[in-house]
Amino acid sequence: MMLKNRTAIVTGSTSGIGLGIARGLAAQGANLLINGFGDARETRRVCAQLAEAHGIEVRFHGADMSQPAEIRDMVTFAASEFGGVDILVNNAGIQHTASVADFPEERWDAVIAVNLSAVFHATKAVLPIMRAANWGRIVNIASVHGLVGSINKSAYVAAKHGVVGLTKVTALEMAQTGVTCNAICPGWVLTPLVQRQIDDLAAREGITKDEAQRRLLAEKQPSGDFATPEQIAALTAFLCSDAAAQLRGAALPIDGAWTAQ
Repeated sequence: MMLKNRTAIVTGSTSGIGLGIARGLAAQGANLLINGFGDARETRRVCAQLAEAHGIEVRFHGADMSQPAEIRDMVTFAASEFGGVDILVNNAGIQHTASVADFPEERWDAVIAVNLSAVFHATKAVLPIMRAANWGRIVNIASVHGLVGSINKSAYVAAKHGVVGLTKVTALEMAQTGVTCNAICPGWVLTPLVQRQIDDLAAREGITKDEAQRRLLAEKQPSGDFATPEQIAALTAFLCSDAAAQLRGAALPIDGAWTAQ
């Protein structure tokens, strides 16, 4: 329970990697602000389950990460409900794939807004709170695509490279305080979003889902296996611990040796 009495905001945490991170921080005793879209009844169930299982306080805020005013309101709400904000995990993200020449401009703007600008707005909102307490942990869930590129993902790659850059600047500006900022760069993680890509590949190529999964991994991820939300959650918890107090401005891949090639 190394995070007992700490408060964490995890954006995009109603499913996938974000929910895995929320569960991992809850297991370490952190109170939680859950954020995201999805079925309201299921979200209430998840919040209640986390609170009961770990003896913590859990709140929900439905801020749209493309709207700066809603992001600021989310941080203000968390500080009011919990008396402060100790941890911010910028996880929310969206994707769209197309070649640069064919990329719809409105989708570019949306991807940049949610995947990059939201990280800036949330970070800016929590920094005064963390600096006042002289303690804080900002963990940005970037991507392997914050370190390398892939075709048809111009907006996503640009945004995630931006997140890695913003992580470094935030870490430098906070270097002589108790506030740290780091990025985690996952490769393929088996989330509902990735499962849809597997299903689409299987249907398009007329192959089994197992073969589609193998092809997807073989193209990029030498380990031949997915990273898991639980592994990402464990690294997030470590970055929030006192042991990581001098780990600052890092971009840490969990990518099955993708970026080792």
